[in-house]
Amino acid sequence: MSSELLPPLQPVFVLRGHSVQVHAVHFTSGNTRLLTGDADGWIVSWNLALKRPVAVWKAHETAVLSIGSWGPDRIITHGRDSRLAVWHLGMEIEGAMAEMLPVDKPSITAPHPWLLHILTVNTLNFCSFAMCLDGIPQPYTARIAIKAKSHPPPILIAVPNTIDSGGTEILLPVRNALFILLTWVTSQTFTGMVMALAIQAESSRLQVAAGYESGHTMVFVQSDPGAQFQRLYSARPHSQPVLSMAILPSADSYVTSAADAVVAKHPLPAVQGVWKTELKPFKLVQTKHAGQQGLRVRSDGKIFATAGWDSRVRVYSAKTLKELAVLKWHKVGCYTTAFADVFESGITNAGDGVVETEEENTKDDDESIAATGSTAVSTVQQRRDAKAQMTHWLAVGSKDGKVSLWDIY
Repeated sequence: MSSELLPPLQPVFVLRGHSVQVHAVHFTSGNTRLLTGDADGWIVSWNLALKRPVAVWKAHETAVLSIGSWGPDRIITHGRDSRLAVWHLGMEIEGAMAEMLPVDKPSITAPHPWLLHILTVNTLNFCSFAMCLDGIPQPYTARIAIKAKSHPPPILIAVPNTIDSGGTEILLPVRNALFILLTWVTSQTFTGMVMALAIQAESSRLQVAAGYESGHTMVFVQSDPGAQFQRLYSARPHSQPVLSMAILPSADSYVTSAADAVVAKHPLPAVQGVWKTELKPFKLVQTKHAGQQGLRVRSDGKIFATAGWDSRVRVYSAKTLKELAVLKWHKVGCYTTAFADVFESGITNAGDGVVETEEENTKDDDESIAATGSTAVSTVQQRRDAKAQMTHWLAVGSKDGKVSLWDIY
């Protein structure tokens, strides 16, 4: 059948719970939960197997910029109220949380997760935080605690500097203090404000990629802790502010999108051993569609997606930047995207046990439903959870307050 005759792809499910635009979506707990954050500061944790809310709380006074995970039970939220907050949200406490959705006007005094850390940060840039695992080897006792899940792995966080909006702060959350400022990176070039950040650490080497209001993007590298950052890459592929960026899982390149219509792929020079700034972008693509943001790369590194001001979500090949799919369901602009992690069969995910194979997941649940007793109910629930974990979800947050769930590639 010709592709022109195929019906347009439709979302598998639409989550309707927010009364205002959704600015952040994030999969967590081995793809069993989806976190969504809106312009009023509300966070909703959705059970993906049941497509129902399991925890709702007001995390910020104003819009949520982004959401991240730290270990199996810690959530990081970044709000326009200049707060970066770390919450403890394990599945064991979901029963004590409110489930009334923001669209139903819940009380702002409803129970919220345990607030572990809070930090005042610069949010005038509209730039969300970036995070990565700390690459420095940990002491033996710390490794044992991390493996036993009694202590989360150490992470590094990058946010815009509170004084110089064109600079970047690297923060280390610790147990006995809130955050320690490790260093401050500045572009040393008139670029305007930092608009997007990405960070990765490999052993003692730390790399920070930044996108700026001027359309520039740069890579800064710190070879050892305490050393000065060196700018190893600088380019201006965009004529408008950079809106989003992401490092590929291969750790050898990153991609950017902006308010203009260009999508670009860039080198990470430290990984390739190139210590010069005369590098150029790997590839620039003029998509003819301005205003693509919320760029996210899937965990297998094969594809990435952007949310468009024109209400469309575009999926690209991470290797060639070729447009693979255009998803249209929302009637108004889209703001954010998120991919579920792609698991191979038999792989143990973040503390949730072994994921079953695709064949086992897709078997008809009627055989289990026909059984009686709590064992049968438990089996059905386990199959539903396993199917939700293995689905190649793409979540999209939009100005209409809805979150669409797509199953692609």
